[in-house]
Formats: sequence, structure tokens, C-alpha cells
Amino acid sequence: MAAKVTVEEVRKAQRADGPATVLAIGTATPTNCVYQEDYADYYFRVTRSEHLTDLKEKFKRICRKSMIKKRYMHLTEDILQKHPNMASYSEPSLNVRQDILVEEVPKLGAAAAEKALKEWGLPRSQITHIIFCTTSGVEMPGADSRVIKLLGLSPSVKRVMLYHQGCFAGGTVLRIAKDLAENNRGARVLIVCSEITVVTFRGPSEDHLDSLVGQVLFGDGASSVIVGADPNEGVERPLFQMVSAAETILPNSDGAIEGHLKEVGLTFHLQERVPDLISANIERLLEESFKPLGISDWNSIFWVAHPGGPAILNMVEAKAGIDKERLRATRHVLSEYGNMSSACVLFILDEMRKSSVKDGRSTTGDGMDWGVLFGFGPGLTVETIVLHSVPITYAA
Repeated sequence: MAAKVTVEEVRKAQRADGPATVLAIGTATPTNCVYQEDYADYYFRVTRSEHLTDLKEKFKRICRKSMIKKRYMHLTEDILQKHPNMASYSEPSLNVRQDILVEEVPKLGAAAAEKALKEWGLPRSQITHIIFCTTSGVEMPGADSRVIKLLGLSPSVKRVMLYHQGCFAGGTVLRIAKDLAENNRGARVLIVCSEITVVTFRGPSEDHLDSLVGQVLFGDGASSVIVGADPNEGVERPLFQMVSAAETILPNSDGAIEGHLKEVGLTFHLQERVPDLISANIERLLEESFKPLGISDWNSIFWVAHPGGPAILNMVEAKAGIDKERLRATRHVLSEYGNMSSACVLFILDEMRKSSVKDGRSTTGDGMDWGVLFGFGPGLTVETIVLHSVPITYAA
């Protein structure tokens, strides 16, 4: 008996009509807060390195230049006293780190997801897909499986688990969610990014200053976003439409940013040329994404850029010719939370929409219709998402 429909008719029925849209955002941090002005004294005390006086002074200078006021960290002095190898630069400690991360990464991610689900307001049984991303720890079954149980989601939720991608992956999860939402009619995709620095914390080394930079920059945090196409009018509250998504490895960037999982934990390596590499390519990436829209004024769009560090932000501003206001939300998140790897850009997206409402702007993009989200990380990889802001029709 012949089929009554064609393959094309089936495919058309499976696909959404409109673009993938951010419908809710939630964030969470550990309760333990560390202040940057005190961190050098704390760090050299807990790592039993106070005899390295010159290195401590250098560390203090890096802290002052970081533009970070405070960060949140699961790791406490009590934990380090129980597991002193974690405070060393080179002693094996991966087993202990893994035992902590396997439990805490899903918990922190679930806390952020609960906030997103509450804002979304629909039954969690309507979540069809989950994307979980972390650079902190590896396990089977993964953190995605654990968070499904913590949230009470359907066991038939379709899962994507991303481990060890690094800072650019806040863009990666949005790109994947866009494909899932637009190619599966009625899909509601829960994104969870959860990062805990237990995996990277280690003592100082006079021979590895790039490791010191990582100890200054990184903080813990989790962010969650719900993405779907064709929002249910009057029930769901759309925030940002995702218009296009691209990923690229920058030329001549081998070794610029690397992470290696070893017995001592996740080692972090950052070359001084990273700000130059990103800024040298930023205009090309903008032009490739916005030329189809006829946009060439980078001050006319809102910016959600991963805050790898102040040097990157300063050079991107200079190269793209944008004013300080464009990266205001990015600098605010860096100041208040530090670099939270993949979770960071979603914190910035949340800050963008909150400040828009607070300032009485007309859209979730600080009054601007079009915007860009950049994720920078190992590779050196750049994720570029073109966003379209949705008019504000409710109080957040």
C-alpha cells in the first residue's frame, strides 16, 4: 500500500515555522564568595606558598589588573585542609577533585535550571531536550543524566552532553539548541552550563605564570536557558531570537589556549597573543555574520561577549571601534563573578535583559534590535550568534 504523504511533507511537518527563541534564563552560584582584593593573601596562605614573596607580589598585580571585584567558589579552606594535594602545583589529586565535581556540578546546574523553569512557567514535562555543558569533571552516566533526575524531568528527554569544551561553549550550546528547536516542531530545549573551579585550582609555580592568570580569573557559576521556536503567545515570554550561528577556529592560533586533564587536575595554558588573535579577527567575524542584514555599524548592535579578561575586551573595543557602553554588561559580569567559562555569556545575556527592563528600554537588547553573542575559547575557537531582541511587554 502506497504512503499517503511524501518525505518532504513529513519533513515540513516536523520543522518549526519560526526561529529559535530564548524563552527564559536562570543563573546560580555557590554561596562561598571570595573578594579579589583579599585573594592573594588567601591563595598564598592556603597553598602554603607565603615564602614566595616576589611571586605573591606579581599575583597581587595580576589581581589588581583583572577588573574583578569578587568571585564565587565551591572550594573552601576547609576542603583544602582535608585534601592538601589540591593546594599543590604538581601533586596528584584528580580522584579527589572528581569525587567533588561529580556531585556538585549537577547540583549547581540544577539550581540555575530551576530558576529558568520557574520563569518559563510551563510544566517541566514539556521539556523535550537537554544540553548539559561543563569543563569540570567527566563521568558516565553524565551530569546530564543526574540533572534530569534532580529536576524530575521525563526519562525520555533527548540528551546532549558536552564535556571539556572550555569558554567558547556558551555559544556552542545555543547553536545546538537553535538546530534542535527549529528542526523539531514543538521542542523545548533546556540548556545547562555548570562550571566549578575545583578542577583547575592549584598552587603557584614560578615557572608557569599562565597558571597564575587562571587562578585570578576563573570563578564558579551555572546558567540555564530554555529555547524553543514558535512561542506560545500569551503563555511564553520570548526574549531573544537566534537568527544565525557560526563557529570557527582562528588561523595561526594553535596552542594559544589549551587545557590538559592530568593527575594534578585540569591544567590551563594561555599565551599572551590571545587578545591580539581575537581582536585581529573580530571585524571579519562581524562582517561575515551581519553583511546579509546590511549592518556595518558595530555601535548600532548590542554585545554579549565572553569576558576572557580585560585585555581581550579592551582590544576588541579598539579594533571594532565600539564605545564602552557596548561591553557594559560583559564588564559587569566579569567584575561580579569572574570568568565562569561556558556559563559566562548566559549570565551576560541575563544581565542584558534585566538592565533593559530596569532602564525602561523598549527591547531586551538595551533598546537595540540586533545584537551579537561571542564565545572565545580553546582552539582558538570563536562562536558567533546573531541575536534579534524582542520588544519588552512585561516586567521581569
